[in-house]
Amino acid sequence: PPGADAVVKVEDTQPAAAAAAAEGQAAAAQQQRRVAILKGVPAGKDIRQVGSDIQAGAVVLEAGERVGVAEVGILATVGAALLPVHRRPRLAVLSTGDEVVAPETQTLSPGQIRDCNRSMLLAAAAGAGAEVTDLGIARDVDGHLEGCLDKALAAGVDVLVTSGAVSMGDRDLLKPLLERKGQVHFGRVLMKPGKPLTFATLQVEGSSRKLLVFGLPGNPVSSFVCFNLVVVPALRKMSGWAQPQLRRVQVTTSSALKLDPERPEYHRVVLAYGRMPSSCGAAAGQLGWYACSTGNQISSRLLSARSANALLELPRAEGVVEAGSTVSALLIDDLGFMPQAEGDVPATDGFVA
Repeated sequence: PPGADAVVKVEDTQPAAAAAAAEGQAAAAQQQRRVAILKGVPAGKDIRQVGSDIQAGAVVLEAGERVGVAEVGILATVGAALLPVHRRPRLAVLSTGDEVVAPETQTLSPGQIRDCNRSMLLAAAAGAGAEVTDLGIARDVDGHLEGCLDKALAAGVDVLVTSGAVSMGDRDLLKPLLERKGQVHFGRVLMKPGKPLTFATLQVEGSSRKLLVFGLPGNPVSSFVCFNLVVVPALRKMSGWAQPQLRRVQVTTSSALKLDPERPEYHRVVLAYGRMPSSCGAAAGQLGWYACSTGNQISSRLLSARSANALLELPRAEGVVEAGSTVSALLIDDLGFMPQAEGDVPATDGFVA
């Protein structure tokens, strides 16, 4: 009401006895409700001044910022019901190989394997924000593989991700096909896993647009690692991210890790935060980020990717990285899903939840 300059919360008041009607007024006069104020407040308390949330002319969202949950609410607050955004990238996934069969195949014949790569890559692409198309399995026949490639071009996708057919075997037909139909920018990378990783571009007929083709190795762990290292940043860039690269952090190793003298390695780990276990050596008991290896790192063992939320960057060298060492790691998953550390992480002194 006019003249008021503060608000007292209801919980800081209590009802008071009604006052008697003023002298000279009729007994039936309406009595006023009164409250007792139990706590004094300064002027301006609990009053939200106009413009205190968002000032006139303020920029609430910059171009290139991700529209998350809070941002949706802010946009609604200022009445921005529609706004221009980057289109979600369209991505197709194609598996290759005569030995590859559908995951629902109950009985495998000799030499057959279930297609885990396609399901994994479709899920990974959807998780990275892409609209996905499943192109099935291409057989080790040049004409069939080329038909699948033409199908991807006709579907209007921005990115084609394949698995297999990029190594050195006589039935690895994808790389020669890409060389005939487009431009192969690289076909071998000094890294472990993922040495046969291939990247090419194909001109889309009747358009200035080019199809990006990422030829991932057939081993499932190699596909998993390469997708995170090269496809995810590309999808982020196409989606408008100002900083599309994977985030790098420093962590402490909880076990000794053998190094490869020929190639730098991306070692799958589970990161956690808390008091470091005794296996972290001199760092044991300290609060911090530490990495637990997912075990045997051979590129066919997809269990080494289970629950992995980071890739340790191990140099090409002889010997081992000792437990308790500080190494860099690339984040590949939401750390909100990391395991709960053993023992409590202490809250700020004086904080009571």
